[in-house]
Amino acid sequence: MDLDPVLIGRWQFGITTVYHFWMVPLTLGLGMLVAILQTRYHRTGNEMYLRSTKFFGKLFLINFIMGVATGLVQEFQFGMAWSEYSRFVGDVFGAPLALEALLAFFLESTFLGLWIFGWGRLPRAVHLGSLWCAVIGSWISAYFIIVANSWMQHPVGVELVEGRAVMTDVWAVLTNNTALAAYAHTLCGALAVGGSFLLGISWYHLYRRRKDGIDTIGADGKVVVGSAPDVPGRDAIDHQVWIRSLRIGAVVGLVAFVGVAITGDIQSKLMFEQQPMKMASAEAACHDGTEFSVLTIGDPSSNDCDGVENVFEIPGLLSFLAKGDFNTPVHGVTTLLPDYQEKYGTHLPEDERYGQHSGEKIDYQPIMIVTYWGFRFMIGFGMIAAGVSALGLWLTRKGTVPASPWLMRGALLSITAPFIANSAGWIFTEMGRQPFVVAPNPAQLDGVYMFTQAALSPELTPGMLLFSLISLSLVYGILMVVELRLLIVYIRGGVASAMPEVTKTNHTPKITNDEDDVLSFAY
Repeated sequence: MDLDPVLIGRWQFGITTVYHFWMVPLTLGLGMLVAILQTRYHRTGNEMYLRSTKFFGKLFLINFIMGVATGLVQEFQFGMAWSEYSRFVGDVFGAPLALEALLAFFLESTFLGLWIFGWGRLPRAVHLGSLWCAVIGSWISAYFIIVANSWMQHPVGVELVEGRAVMTDVWAVLTNNTALAAYAHTLCGALAVGGSFLLGISWYHLYRRRKDGIDTIGADGKVVVGSAPDVPGRDAIDHQVWIRSLRIGAVVGLVAFVGVAITGDIQSKLMFEQQPMKMASAEAACHDGTEFSVLTIGDPSSNDCDGVENVFEIPGLLSFLAKGDFNTPVHGVTTLLPDYQEKYGTHLPEDERYGQHSGEKIDYQPIMIVTYWGFRFMIGFGMIAAGVSALGLWLTRKGTVPASPWLMRGALLSITAPFIANSAGWIFTEMGRQPFVVAPNPAQLDGVYMFTQAALSPELTPGMLLFSLISLSLVYGILMVVELRLLIVYIRGGVASAMPEVTKTNHTPKITNDEDDVLSFAY
């Protein structure tokens, strides 16, 4: 069986990118929440906020380090596996990626170092400012990456010169409406991840306090906070750390979900204009209409509209998502397909750049089963995360969590919900762009687009790509085990794992570090 180098290259980029992106929203969301917690400590002097800052700051740093390690591969992949793509977009990507590396990343890493090593050494205000600069740096870094990705979705500010996209308007690239909508959507999704992270972990520790008999329930149904004198660190302040963190996480999760919904609606309307085939495939909308399909049966994996049947539809909702009203018909796959064929051809060019795909018939419809369920997983798991946040606020209104181990396990498991939603959203966005690696702008810039088959490095063999795919997957798998192990050890250790000064018992995880500077190991 002949191996398709394009397919292997896409699998390699997809696996490494999705794995790296698991760490990105946690870095963006948790970093902001840690900065807020330390700001509260700076203003109030309340030890509870100090403990929260150091505990969640430790987890933030573990994730940040792994994010940097896995992220380094991404830009190298452009040149190694996708050199033709790099030549095509290099003039455009040079500006945002250079700004991301030279401005945002150095701002982020420099001030994060000051924060890590500055405990007790820098003035408190300067130390807090260092963390805020690092967090702002990470958010700026995300913006430039989104700018580059959004240009692939909706190219602007360029002209085609000798087969390459040459930037003519950097401001148009930086203010691409696709980028602005995607950036806001991404940040809201990141805050949802950070909120769920606080909620799930805090729920676990409050449950442990109840299970161990430290906290009890009084006759009025409210919590009676206790302490364990034989276990330093599990005192009344410890209870405040977890109940306050849980409720902060729940509020942030709910607010973030509202933000995700609003920005997602803006994004979907842009996608209906810019990539109508992607959205038609996401809705299994084979024919023109106004109905939104909640459930489709048949065989969407075949991309055959004759085998797809919408069994439950909401009239008018598809029109609202696309046009903002309830009665404007939205074009389906069967209407869009001839338009795409007329604009971009029915077959790939007979060109050596396309390798074994040269002259192949073009399928402009993305894989329906991926786009359809990716879109619904994104929405569904986002709603699950918001539902758990609302439930958490209600159940902890009297100061602690229920004594149910099943609710505790559900709360921990809910941490994965916004991760799945974020991942499904990105898979939908990227897979839905096919067969283009740079999607055409339907309004302008004729000729500024690129088919995926032409983007791969021509000198690569299937064997070379398969070797790198297996190697990178194994390395990333090892890094995943390492990160999860570190997170689990420190989460179970509680505040004492991040502040050994609160205990001299053997409850501190056995990881060598400087007890006077408990975050320095992670750097």
